[in-house]
Amino acid sequence: MSTPLVCVMGVSAAGKSTVGTALAETLGLPFADADGLHPAANTAKMNAGTPLTDDDRWPWLDAVGAAFASASGTGLVMACSALRRVYRDRIRAVAPDVVFVHLTGSRELLASRAAARTDHFMPASLLDSQLATLEDLEPDEAGFDVIVDRAPDLLVAEAVERLRD
Repeated sequence: MSTPLVCVMGVSAAGKSTVGTALAETLGLPFADADGLHPAANTAKMNAGTPLTDDDRWPWLDAVGAAFASASGTGLVMACSALRRVYRDRIRAVAPDVVFVHLTGSRELLASRAAARTDHFMPASLLDSQLATLEDLEPDEAGFDVIVDRAPDLLVAEAVERLRD
């Protein structure tokens, strides 16, 4: 597996940052969180509990794609919601070799995880909005699902194994 570009995707509270950080460490790659690429206006909207529009997302997704493209020689693991096919296509338009690792679970599991978080700008109230927006990976997309009903180290082990396939 040479210099992979891995997008750890999913709704808020799926564990993107936790799994992404551990996956990057296991693979010996840098880690980035796409949340840090949001313009301040997007972060303010999310803090206020206002869902983003596609017009809000396009510049952010372009920045995510550019970050992946600039890491094509070194590899990168990035946490990014990438909820819709069109968003993933926007990232792939700039960085076609990105593989998406979709962290997924039941609404109840995700809601309990979201409610327990106190250190994140995305309020738990936006989970239903994100779940309504989420489009599963399609067969022609490079990537796979990982169900988040286990400890993070087991999720990372599954992701590493499947990335090597």
